[in-house]
Amino acid sequence: MADFLDTTEIKEALQNNNQALAVDKIKKLLEKAANTPLNIGITGESGSGKSSFVNAFRGVDHRDDQAAPTGVVETTTEVRAYPHPSYPNVTLWDLPGIGTTRFPADQYLKHVGFERFDFFIIISDTRFRENDVKLAKEIQKMGKKFYFVRSKVDNDLQNAQRSQRNFDAEQTLALIRENCKEGLLKEGVQAPQVFLLSNFELRRHDFHRLHATLERELPEHKRDALLFAMPNMSLEIIEKKKEAFKSKIPHYAFVSAACAAVPLPGLSVAVDGALIAGVVQQYKTGFGLDGPSLQRLADSTGVLLEDLTSVVRSPLSLNTIDKAFILKLLLQSAAVAGLMLAEEGLKFIPLFGTLVAATLSYKVTEKALLDFLHMLAEDAQNVFKRALRGMNSSV
Repeated sequence: MADFLDTTEIKEALQNNNQALAVDKIKKLLEKAANTPLNIGITGESGSGKSSFVNAFRGVDHRDDQAAPTGVVETTTEVRAYPHPSYPNVTLWDLPGIGTTRFPADQYLKHVGFERFDFFIIISDTRFRENDVKLAKEIQKMGKKFYFVRSKVDNDLQNAQRSQRNFDAEQTLALIRENCKEGLLKEGVQAPQVFLLSNFELRRHDFHRLHATLERELPEHKRDALLFAMPNMSLEIIEKKKEAFKSKIPHYAFVSAACAAVPLPGLSVAVDGALIAGVVQQYKTGFGLDGPSLQRLADSTGVLLEDLTSVVRSPLSLNTIDKAFILKLLLQSAAVAGLMLAEEGLKFIPLFGTLVAATLSYKVTEKALLDFLHMLAEDAQNVFKRALRGMNSSV
């Protein structure tokens, strides 16, 4: 946190009356806070649904140019990196199925470069096989986390519904989950964690459990990287993103306050505008409200882009976010405009004035970011509901 709050270079740029350099330093500060790397290894036998999972997690339709290739035969013969389209610091690595390589389990991990991965997801579309178990044991030996994902459970549910007189979906899923765990325990896998998924509809079945488990077991500095890269599969995920963004507002307000203590006319307004614009753009990206994210959502759900954007209410979501636009919105609020004017006047009063100016700058930034965060979170909720309604109506 100390690095994040280091405003020395920004203050030096301000003291030298170099607005452009100060703004550049602020942008780098924002980028540094948002660039924690997270590397996820996706493995399993051929045809298990690895590539489909990679695409679904990234919110990318399988027909998209950025999609991992899918097919009924093994399409992954080498390690392939698929960065998240909005968060390139989060990378899903599509690994060749261990059964398709010449390497035994212990050599396989060295072959794919196991050190780079934060955790592994081992996928199977039926029962977990000998190679899956061998791989899990080797990952366990090396002190890495791994999770078993049973894909394509919708097929099992359909088969059970056709063959059972008293079909119960939850009971069927519980039975599949328990059978997977029992099989893995018999093979010597300690405390296996099994999650049942539909690659084409991640919001169903166990994906929320998987996310909650990863959130609990990842180091703290990696959790936000995972959360912000997650597709908006539920209102709960959107709320979690909102709370994570909210927790960082005091840090940005501190940067604003530190810069406000420099007694140069107009600089605080310029810096606050640039700072807030950068953070608001992070909000838009995290909530999936930037143009490319909305288009990917439209492609993957089959809901028209125009229908998704029709429920957006705030001026932030569909406009280009820059310093000028943010300052315009700030000045439309009489309360905020008054605080900004008072701050500019007070900062030239020695000692006491600069302290009060810094406090006012903190309040301006804090209030603006909270207001903008609420607006964008509400837009994200509206877009999610519209996409869900469109998907349900097409079933």
